[in-house]
Amino acid sequence: MQLSGMGFGAMMLPNIPIMGNTVTPEALLEGGIDVALKKRLADAALNAAKSKGATYTDVRIGRYLRQFVITREDKVQNIVNTESYGVGVRVIANGCWGFAAVVEAKSEADTAKAAEEAVAFAKANARLMKQPVQLAPQKGYGEVSWKAPIERNAFEVPIKEKVDLLLGVNDAALKNGANYVNSVLFMVNEQKYFASSDGSYIDQDIHRIWPIFAVTTIDPKTGKFETRQALSAPVGMGYEYLQTNPKDKVTGITTRYNKGYDMLEDVISAAKQTKEKLTAKSVEAGKYDLVLDPSHLWLTIHESVGHPLELDRVLGYEANFAGTSFATLDKWQSKNFNYGSKEVNLFADKTQVGSLGAVGWDDEGVATKKWDLVKDGTLVNYQAIRDQVHIIGEKESQGCCYADSWSSVQFQRMANVSLAAGKTPLSVSEMIKDVKKGIYIIGDGSFSIDQQRYNYQFGGQLYYEIKDGQIAGMLKDVAYQSNTQEFWNSCVKVCDERDYRLGGSFFDGKGQPQQVSAVSHGSSTARFNGVNVINTARKI
Repeated sequence: MQLSGMGFGAMMLPNIPIMGNTVTPEALLEGGIDVALKKRLADAALNAAKSKGATYTDVRIGRYLRQFVITREDKVQNIVNTESYGVGVRVIANGCWGFAAVVEAKSEADTAKAAEEAVAFAKANARLMKQPVQLAPQKGYGEVSWKAPIERNAFEVPIKEKVDLLLGVNDAALKNGANYVNSVLFMVNEQKYFASSDGSYIDQDIHRIWPIFAVTTIDPKTGKFETRQALSAPVGMGYEYLQTNPKDKVTGITTRYNKGYDMLEDVISAAKQTKEKLTAKSVEAGKYDLVLDPSHLWLTIHESVGHPLELDRVLGYEANFAGTSFATLDKWQSKNFNYGSKEVNLFADKTQVGSLGAVGWDDEGVATKKWDLVKDGTLVNYQAIRDQVHIIGEKESQGCCYADSWSSVQFQRMANVSLAAGKTPLSVSEMIKDVKKGIYIIGDGSFSIDQQRYNYQFGGQLYYEIKDGQIAGMLKDVAYQSNTQEFWNSCVKVCDERDYRLGGSFFDGKGQPQQVSAVSHGSSTARFNGVNVINTARKI
């Protein structure tokens, strides 16, 4: 299954990626390896690599825990509990990278052997190397730790409570007119230990959760159907995300959610809205001013900003599988490349509390941070790691190097890339009031984008016609077409910080062999004028 992933539809819900060995729910609560033992295992690898000629070494000891609860209508389809544990060792020897991993590593001999193999691979690869690795310097942090600030560990919540929640959600959907409904809880705990020859010993405990559903309603007379997915977001939080407070709700044409999610409320709305969509007016193709909710805009940011500003893609390292980028080095070097309007400020930030990408250090032992990518519409930077940053004149890595497992080698991954909120107080209703002909889009849907991340098409979950500053009713069959520059230059207004929310995905796919990464994207509601809208139900 390819997890480029961003439109996670109902048909995909049962086909989740399973990584690790199946364990009991109780095993997910067992303590991991003692930190002192992890340090000894790491030191054994560091010493062995050095003795074999490595000039740099890092060791990642990982314990990855996952629980998926999957339901459909009145049935539990599956409950999956997995644990994956092992050690990955990466080295530089003779100027070249080498990597080896060992599963279930419990002894110093195991990690030392992996290190020796990594050095052997590096020396073998060095014969084919055209240019030695140029690694940006990185200070060692000594023995440090980081823990996600969760309030309730999702793995401590009884399975029955989770099943009852999902089946209650499904029942509410069916009682409100839905014909089919899937609902899923994804829960992840990554216990990651990093050690390097720079002198870092970093212990991190990362938690993520994603409640999601898909509702389908069928017109019995015509056989036509409509769907709506959840307006939740995957978050770097614990089970408290499902204990919503009134302040976490964003009211309006439909309720959206910030740092808490009411799954039952959302599914009732979804069931009613899919029924309404069956009789909604089909959109007339043409130019519209688009008002895009953060629950929708995160995906456009991901595809048209996050990916094209990954430096490895810009350099062509992803060309064989994922394509390249229109945002080439010469455009950045010009210092005046117009990415968007003056309203557009896009930044990367691995420190946002509650985001999927929030960690203390990346998988190269670099402290996470925030930096600008597009400033006042102008391209100013990329996302880069230790062996790339010299290309763009940086002295240190930006802290965005990750692997999805102890068994995978770390490489450049997308940070949390977001659109900065507007500085002037502006509500959604104020943004809409002077729109003559527009569409308000909520939720992410299907998408298509070319290999240079330039020309694209996006759909959503809910569409509302805006006529003379007022919401005039629901639309359907909506998708907009644009290119990255044209779209971001059409941005005329962005709501302020009060409306800022995160979206994202667990399953951003990249690399060969492919790895997945969890990433968030934030924004406030934004307006884009004169965007081309097509009717997706048109007959050709």
